Amino acid sequence: MRLRWENISFTYPTGVRALDDVDLTIASGELVAIVGENGAGKTTLVKLLNGLLRPDQGEVWVGDWNAAEHSTAELAARVGFLFQNPDEQLFERTVRREVAFGPRNLGMTEKKIRSQVNAALKAVGLDAQAERHPYDLPVSDRKMLTLAACLAMDDPVLVLDEPSIGQDAAGRARIGRILRDLHTMGRTLLLITHDLDFCAEYAQRVVVMADGHILADGPAAQVLAQNEVLERAAIIPPQLVRLAQGLGLPSMPLNVRDFVRVYSAWRRKKKKH
Repeated sequence: MRLRWENISFTYPTGVRALDDVDLTIASGELVAIVGENGAGKTTLVKLLNGLLRPDQGEVWVGDWNAAEHSTAELAARVGFLFQNPDEQLFERTVRREVAFGPRNLGMTEKKIRSQVNAALKAVGLDAQAERHPYDLPVSDRKMLTLAACLAMDDPVLVLDEPSIGQDAAGRARIGRILRDLHTMGRTLLLITHDLDFCAEYAQRVVVMADGHILADGPAAQVLAQNEVLERAAIIPPQLVRLAQGLGLPSMPLNVRDFVRVYSAWRRKKKKH
């Protein structure tokens, strides 16, 4: 589902101007990361998609819907939202009931709900924890639980705010696999993250924000190699990009597999000369 922000500005009641005349379009099925330091406007931008915030100026479009013409409940059928802090989303007595709440609220049949819940819990590795109380789970698993709740709703758009935070290597890899599966299915995915290494490995496109403006927008390999832009946004390039730049490699690999390939070819070429 296509997303558009047209001439968007937003100021909080405190007077902080979080967004200043922002234009952004995300095509249906794209996997996009929005990066920048705290206060850059990232979370404000995506909260406009589901009506949690409304712009002072401009229009937000979710597919063919003008978000201003739809309630938060209606927009929830199109935009799923994984909050940074899972405890802001959990309120049911069991893991299963937590994941079932969204699909039931959307009016799915009980058979469909059971199917969605089982599939979502299996995807995040919590199928054996279905009858536990959510707050009996460690924080990393509570994050997985909120992700399962989003998956079960089957929204065409999914926004994930800091999805890798608090996860070990296995958890990060599991979330990465889920993102790739959803991308293959044609979902539109937005990552809000400070984890540039995770961003580099999974995002197709990167949008850099600072002070309510977009500083850069393009393919991940190009944007994440723009040191001056990233410095203005107060973020550090991914480790592999820094290593590739330090070695003088001819291209910017964003994952270990590509780094080994590029480095090996570079070494062979150097030996020939």
